[in-house]
Amino acid sequence: MKNNKILFACPPFDGHFNPLTGLAVHLLNAGYDVRWYTAKAFERKVQRLTIPFYPFKRTMEINQDNLNELFPEREKLKGGIAKIKFDIRKVFVESAIPQFEDIKDICREFDFDLLICDNAFTGGQLVKEKLGKKVIAIGVTPLGESSKDVPPTGLGLTPAHSFIGKQVQSLMRTVLNKVVFKESSQLYNEVITSYGLPPVNDSIFNIASRYMDLFLQIGVPGFEYYRSDISPKVRFIGPLLPPKQATTHNFAHADKLAAYEKVILISQGTVDNKEPEKLIIPTIEALKDKPYLLIAATGYSKTEELRKKYAQANVIIEDFVDFSSILPHSDVFVTNGGYGSTFLSLANEVPIVAAGLHEGKNEICARIGYFNVGINLKTERPKPAQIRKSVEAILSDTKYKKNVATLKQEFKHYPTLTLCVQYIKEILDTASEPRTVLSIA
Repeated sequence: MKNNKILFACPPFDGHFNPLTGLAVHLLNAGYDVRWYTAKAFERKVQRLTIPFYPFKRTMEINQDNLNELFPEREKLKGGIAKIKFDIRKVFVESAIPQFEDIKDICREFDFDLLICDNAFTGGQLVKEKLGKKVIAIGVTPLGESSKDVPPTGLGLTPAHSFIGKQVQSLMRTVLNKVVFKESSQLYNEVITSYGLPPVNDSIFNIASRYMDLFLQIGVPGFEYYRSDISPKVRFIGPLLPPKQATTHNFAHADKLAAYEKVILISQGTVDNKEPEKLIIPTIEALKDKPYLLIAATGYSKTEELRKKYAQANVIIEDFVDFSSILPHSDVFVTNGGYGSTFLSLANEVPIVAAGLHEGKNEICARIGYFNVGINLKTERPKPAQIRKSVEAILSDTKYKKNVATLKQEFKHYPTLTLCVQYIKEILDTASEPRTVLSIA
């Protein structure tokens, strides 16, 4: 096998980095020369994978911890759409040129054959067209590609089925693409035309799935809205998850897992965990008097404070919980809707109570509700009564468990890493079409 050189690249956000790690390690172990380009803050994480690391040089290191610090004006924005517009412009599109210039430098040292990036890495098209490299984008969020069959992405809406509903959603797509996100699309075109590429007459949300060589979407058709006009470059690859740890994290309270009627796992995610009163506290308040074992993962935020507040024997609060070890014993997962943890829950046949709005979580939660694999609370600050009612509904109605079991069966038809390698080989074996290539000498 040719020792193909593969460069991974992503913005330094856990939700963009973590899903790619399993594939990177798999390719490394298969003999590929794998390296990674991302922010300095993620250097240690990359090194733990034993993968050589290239840091951002020109690209601003914007991550989940410093986003509002770097852009204090962002916190003042009202509404989810305003923040989405801001993030697309400042965090992603404005990073395209420095990303490309950094990678152009990397190419002099590491003349890679393939770039694998996440769907938010906006420098990908420049790498493809100006360096003549093959580029595969991976959808680490629900598919955002526009379609006549689905509502516009970003609003957390589900497909309409009535004539009037479809007409309304068609109008919404037009308004969002031609008005709301027009500035973002114009800015992206300014970026690529500055390098001599023609402008794209398309939505900013379609760049990764239509303009890269291939787009590998995490998930399966059974957990994605049907699109009759989906890009021919899209391939579903099943639940792409981080690599299993060589050493397992023993759960200190394993003896309690079988001692209670039900086990409820609670997580507010890796980013949005600084305010436990959003989800962790109302969930514990809702269920602490039930004959359930409640296990809450805090992400190292206010753990001791919460332990003092909830000293009940059936409430366990930990900095870190190994979900892959706990979910097989769980009956319900209460979450803010992280994509990776959602798929891990579904893979373990655990229905979900979802409460998330920002950073694209409203789209994930919408699918959880739409496909009846759980209940979407449509808020990030649910009341204890809402949570209690939803958990009881899932425990009493077998449809949720049946639908999750059906989805897990679909997962079996998508052997994720095998499919990824197959598609990567196909792209690497395909002769490059003639294109204008920028000299990097």
